[in-house]
Amino acid sequence: MRIGAPGAERPVVRADDDYYIDVSDLTTDYDERFFGSGGLARLAEQVEERFEAGDVLPFGDQRIGAPIARPHQILCIGLNYADHAAEAGLPVPSEPILFTKSPNTLIGPYDDVRIPRGSDRTDWEVELGIVIGSRTSYLDDVADAAGAIAGYVLVNDVSERTFQYDRGGQWSKGKSAETFNPAGPWLATPDEIPDVNDLDMTLDVSGVRRQTGNTKTMIFNPYFLVHHLSQFMVLEPGDLINTGTPPGVGQGLKPEKYLQPGDVMELSITRLGTARQRVVGPR
Repeated sequence: MRIGAPGAERPVVRADDDYYIDVSDLTTDYDERFFGSGGLARLAEQVEERFEAGDVLPFGDQRIGAPIARPHQILCIGLNYADHAAEAGLPVPSEPILFTKSPNTLIGPYDDVRIPRGSDRTDWEVELGIVIGSRTSYLDDVADAAGAIAGYVLVNDVSERTFQYDRGGQWSKGKSAETFNPAGPWLATPDEIPDVNDLDMTLDVSGVRRQTGNTKTMIFNPYFLVHHLSQFMVLEPGDLINTGTPPGVGQGLKPEKYLQPGDVMELSITRLGTARQRVVGPR
């Protein structure tokens, strides 16, 4: 986890719901250098010693930031749940649909989401995020992908549908507005997730359940995705991959329904915690 004001977050490790272990003396941040140099393994023993010694601090009312520093890239997979493709009226893809999202969209799990100027169709998408743990390219086999993954994180892949579909069909336009990638509250390492292919997912908007899903209905699972992407690009330590959303987005409702200032999104994934974002109007 990372706590503190935007741009001044410091790295910590969650002890439980109320307490954390400060590791800012052991690493400056959870960034490309940290993940790429085996930082997770180095932290493990020292964190355990501090926890056993009771060297913990209360979260209190401190802001929780995204659990990773701004990544080299945010890669996104479209239409990765068959039932979501159906609600969008689009065919199930034969291989992963890839688009990118600006890395500066990354915000904390409880930060406000801002509707961009000119928007009339801002939408929600609860997703499983993969964080890459080592520089990776041309993996030989899907089984090799597990070793390239640092952990998993809860993500809201906020989207603007008019920008996405009606402004030249370039998805990144509808995905890259400021605040459009809340993530966290924490990164869970793979050993904390018994089965990444069986995680329940939910998202509510202003108290109404909109999305209910499970990662077992993914078309392309996380290991397949990491292997697949490695055939086309170099994945850097700390890169974030948003893996797609289950059905229930606003675009799929009849009639369609989109976010308005004052709405509150509450989302969760098993073992990855819960997040809450208030929607605010354009600048």
